[in-house]
Amino acid sequence: MIGFLRGRLVHKQPPALMLDVNGVGYELEAPMSTFYVLPATGEGVSLHTHLVVREDAHLLYGFATEAERRLFRDLLRVSGIGPKIGLALLSGITVAAFSMCVESQDIESLVRVPGIGRKTAERLIVEMRDRVRGLGGAPGDGRPGPATGAARGAAAEAYSAMVALGYRPGEVARLLKGVKTDGATTEDIIREALRLAAGS
Repeated sequence: MIGFLRGRLVHKQPPALMLDVNGVGYELEAPMSTFYVLPATGEGVSLHTHLVVREDAHLLYGFATEAERRLFRDLLRVSGIGPKIGLALLSGITVAAFSMCVESQDIESLVRVPGIGRKTAERLIVEMRDRVRGLGGAPGDGRPGPATGAARGAAAEAYSAMVALGYRPGEVARLLKGVKTDGATTEDIIREALRLAAGS
């Protein structure tokens, strides 16, 4: 099992990214919550990983925090939940927010996540009830430090700023999906996300 990777970020195009680890290129898929905190291409990064072995492929998934990976692994144990839905859920809601939804049996918040229907949300609440207590999910918990110590990108800063403004983490994730972040400043990203929020 590959537990984590530390290397140079070669390519990132959600949900796919590639890390150069000592000359070997590892292809991974990651949720948007991880993409928001990735450094610029060419810089160093460390990611927690989970390997899914299928008959036709070995698929590697990367996560910025241990809490995200733990939730992803727990989700895969739920009947009817595969990696695609697991990534969608982590892209649309934080670990802490998901835990709150399960504990408060908040089906309506879960069904707002793309790919999560009412029956799936009900199943998640029932089967995850005993697992979410150990997830944690505070920002930065278990995050391996970037290999170069690089600062978080503009998208990550925009995410934190909007949460601080009072927007729900899941809503911020949804809005930032519609914003082109390559080459944009933190202020530009926030401005565009707020424009989208006003029009939704």
